[in-house]
Amino acid sequence: MLFTLAAVTGCSFSLGSDLKVSTAELEKQVSSSLEQTVGQKPDSVTCPDELKGEVGAKVRCTLTSGTKTYGLTATVTAVEGKDVKFDIKVDDQPQ
Repeated sequence: MLFTLAAVTGCSFSLGSDLKVSTAELEKQVSSSLEQTVGQKPDSVTCPDELKGEVGAKVRCTLTSGTKTYGLTATVTAVEGKDVKFDIKVDDQPQ
């Protein structure tokens, strides 16, 4: 499966008192969003850091599908109250 052109927009997550998306929740949201966009769930998504609930905040993650590993970037596009919206852009080439 190819994730090379996967760009997911409009991902959203509601937060508690801290304005950040935990690594576990971010990994879950990225995996789910990619499954909806490309029709297949990646084998794994790993994010080393949480995503701050600030417009423009970014975190680099990796996804694995079969024998290929891709980098990806999650970028916060909007924060509305406790709702954080972010886009996902998968790198064009595997690592």
